[in-house]
Amino acid sequence: MLDQLEVAAEPTRRRLMQLLTSGEQTVNNLAAHFPASRSAISQHLRVLTEAGLVTARKDGRFRYYRLDPQGLAQLRTLFDSFWIDELDRLVADATEEAASEGDS
Repeated sequence: MLDQLEVAAEPTRRRLMQLLTSGEQTVNNLAAHFPASRSAISQHLRVLTEAGLVTARKDGRFRYYRLDPQGLAQLRTLFDSFWIDELDRLVADATEEAASEGDS
């Protein structure tokens, strides 16, 4: 599976995900929000799908895209782990600095 954080960080894909928060949409509806071609938007949607952040279903000649709740939960867990690790480092740094100031 692709790196979800890297995939979601790209501005066009991030905007596609934002647009999909309002619900399922076709590539044509999504492409209308971008200066890029429909083909380029389809490529971005394929990457999002491969990363597990978006799912697609075919209905007749249309393919409908929507956010994948499981993939988004995994991305959220990844973000949360970075945040918790960073907070732990900040606390450790502050504690170390306070201890060194007390020694002075």
